[in-house]
Amino acid sequence: MLVLREISATLITVAKKYPVITITGPRQSGKTTLVKTVFPDYQYFTLEDPDIRELAITDPREFLKKAGNGAILDEIQRAPELMSFIQGIVDSNKKNGMFVLTGSHQFDLFNAISQSLAGRTAILTLLPFSFSELDKIKKRFSVDGYLQHGFYPGIHDRKLEPVTAYKNYFETYIQRDLRQIVNIKDLRTFQKFVRLCAGRIGQLYSASSLSNDLGVSVPTVNSWVSILAASYIIFLLEPFHENIGKRLIKSPKLYFHDVGLASYLLGIETVSQMQRDPLRGNLFENMVIGELMKKRFNQGLDHNLFFYRDSNGNEVDVLYKQASRFTSVEIKAASTYTGDFLKGIVKLRRQLKNLDPEAYLVYSGKQEMKVEGIQLLNFKNTERIIPPVEKTRSIKK
Repeated sequence: MLVLREISATLITVAKKYPVITITGPRQSGKTTLVKTVFPDYQYFTLEDPDIRELAITDPREFLKKAGNGAILDEIQRAPELMSFIQGIVDSNKKNGMFVLTGSHQFDLFNAISQSLAGRTAILTLLPFSFSELDKIKKRFSVDGYLQHGFYPGIHDRKLEPVTAYKNYFETYIQRDLRQIVNIKDLRTFQKFVRLCAGRIGQLYSASSLSNDLGVSVPTVNSWVSILAASYIIFLLEPFHENIGKRLIKSPKLYFHDVGLASYLLGIETVSQMQRDPLRGNLFENMVIGELMKKRFNQGLDHNLFFYRDSNGNEVDVLYKQASRFTSVEIKAASTYTGDFLKGIVKLRRQLKNLDPEAYLVYSGKQEMKVEGIQLLNFKNTERIIPPVEKTRSIKK
């Protein structure tokens, strides 16, 4: 079943304002389906095809003439040489929505864009399905079912078995693609590294700890983390830094862009295993943060998410920045509310002057009410925390 992605409205809007639209995100997040659905009359070329790529590189001017009234160039980072020629075409034609580019690796893609298309392209990020998108195809699970299945479209619209699907994803897209990008001499060590990252989900990132466990250098670990982040496998959530008279934690926290992949890497193969896994709470936290990120990205905006932790151990899972204000969000996997869930936000209210009075506790319970001015919210309604985008919003360039 074809799902109209939430980012579609943003994509249509920016196509009227920029000559080039670049859509990036993980492999298999639905970028190709999205652009073909929104721009059905555009010529489509995938640069993964060796023949198409050879033609594009050998005679780029002739190749780009095929664009006509518009063209989709899939996995454009495979032929970055095209960017300079696209620049010339859009500068001459002065027409918006001429080219739609997709890519799944930030380093290669953004390097080419910065050299040739800066100021000429809007950049959007497409992540796997959100809860509301899954609801459109009537895919509903228990909390543990969501954590085990994850949100990659193929698992849901093609009804793939998640363990097999993530095994194939890991063996093909991660191992194959990343080995093309970076010289990984010991594949077994790299595989162990990715699994160790899953074991540290929702925890402070420590390159030295991973280095000790793997027997490789800290610079190598940092390089591998950068590659995973650039390929939209993981992301590092930065800590809140404003000086409020206390020493704040400076290390980011490590998360995965999809909890289903992380669950597979942790060896979780069934819902019953998920229910007993010690990292279940971390995976739940990751899922909620991912939902907030998807909502912002679908609006064409940076995620503006941080976490708070000070040297005294007080922590709030998410601070969502809006101008100079911060909305606080606590995340708990439990289905039953207890007063201890709110203590981090309550303490932070006394410390942070520009903390928005609107605050949230996202949990797996169904009761949604306000307690001490803090809104309890079921995890499937996480997107309510992000307000509708203003009509005057600016798309990131």
